[in-house]
Amino acid sequence: MAWIRRYDMAAATERPIGLDLAKDAVRRGELVVLPTDTVYGLGTDAFSPDAVGALLAAKGRGRDMPVPVLVGSPRTLDGIATGLSLTARDLVEAFWPGGLTVVATVQPSLQWDLGDTGGTVAVRMPLHPVAIELLQGTGPMAVSSANISGRPPATTCDEAVEQLGEVVSVYLDGGPSGEPVPSTIVDVTGATPRVLRLGAVDAEALRSVAPDLVAEPYSDGS
Repeated sequence: MAWIRRYDMAAATERPIGLDLAKDAVRRGELVVLPTDTVYGLGTDAFSPDAVGALLAAKGRGRDMPVPVLVGSPRTLDGIATGLSLTARDLVEAFWPGGLTVVATVQPSLQWDLGDTGGTVAVRMPLHPVAIELLQGTGPMAVSSANISGRPPATTCDEAVEQLGEVVSVYLDGGPSGEPVPSTIVDVTGATPRVLRLGAVDAEALRSVAPDLVAEPYSDGS
């Protein structure tokens, strides 16, 4: 395998270099691998259709499985979503940063193409210092699990490198990600929030914030 640009986020000398190079790569529309609080993510500029297309191609994934967006601050949500209910905001306040993804109505003025989204966007703020620092430097990123579709999501940087190789410009190695539990996904586009997938945040915790929540999860692929 040719040279891979990989940086240890636990090393004081490598962390700032790796983060700066990753930010530059995202701005150029290239792909980076980053640690999150669930599994490793494969990310790029959310506002570049070519970059998102490259991400889908790297995973072997079609437009029918649109790419979620990660943000570095809850304040960013209002820039990319509209019509958020008070309950939706309460859920974000309670579980961000963390393992909750909200599916919201996208701001119609945004010029992006994340796949066949049907006018919605799936957004999460991860609870990981490396991911947050990267996102605060790049703005919203399109991020999917760092794996080829049909294979297990990467829980280490080694696993991401093995699957994705040289298609990724920069790898940020944050060590093992722990248990590969996906985020919980809640649709907040309607008056009543509805669970689309249960994961890191359970239904009981969600209902402590949103008592009228409808918990009817379904299974989907990664």
